[in-house]
Amino acid sequence: MHHRPAPAHQHTAAARRPATLVAVGHGSRDPRARATLLRLLDRVRELRPGLDVRLAHIELNAPLLDETLAGLAAEGREAVLVPLLFAPGHHVTHDLPAAVAAVPGLRARVADPLGAHPLLVEALADRLAEAGWTPSGHPDEHPGGHDRHTTGVVLAAAGSRDPRSGAETRRIAALLGERLGGVPVVPAYASAAAPTVPEAVAALAARGRHRIAVASCFTAPGLFAARAAAHAPWIAAAPLGAHPALARLVLHRHDRALAAPAVVHGRELAAV
Repeated sequence: MHHRPAPAHQHTAAARRPATLVAVGHGSRDPRARATLLRLLDRVRELRPGLDVRLAHIELNAPLLDETLAGLAAEGREAVLVPLLFAPGHHVTHDLPAAVAAVPGLRARVADPLGAHPLLVEALADRLAEAGWTPSGHPDEHPGGHDRHTTGVVLAAAGSRDPRSGAETRRIAALLGERLGGVPVVPAYASAAAPTVPEAVAALAARGRHRIAVASCFTAPGLFAARAAAHAPWIAAAPLGAHPALARLVLHRHDRALAAPAVVHGRELAAV
């Protein structure tokens, strides 16, 4: 009995290996940073067993992104790059697409940054609570027993010259303020943008907000996160790290990107 050979496109689809989630961190000289991101990706794997998840860095830490993408191309894998960054700055809009374009034949998608999303706000609020934030704004008083008109939050972020980055950070701050019951949340930046954390603290103090917490819009420990925490007049939240909500957000961005066309050297290919 003779069988018709399968169409060539079926062979191609069968041979194509599942896409790999490449979580892209900035990189840091702080040795805790890479270890923290690895723990975050362990949570991602727990949520999605069987998914190939790899960590890559833009600079400072191994493995570097270009090496990771070259390896995936050699394996015949498709890549979904998920930036472990919170807003569309230069790294997201330039460095990641450039890294993809530099690898011949690589099928890849670049996901949106983590951005203003309820899962991110959940992680930010939880880290504040772990640091001592309560619904009343004071760790030593019963909820409702403290005048919330004297509390405020500075949302510390990396910063970028791209105006889209500032707009996204302001959206995150607004969502966090809603989550905290209307407490003012002022975004502040470690570099490239204003206000700085001390300037944001001073602005809140000028409005009569003297019990001021610093929320850490960073994925992992590092120089920027440490500097921001050092300026906290009251409490400082830890970086988001391996928070379960952040792991779910990484998968959400991955899944959204998979629904978009893949790109090879600037040409869009239909998703399969």
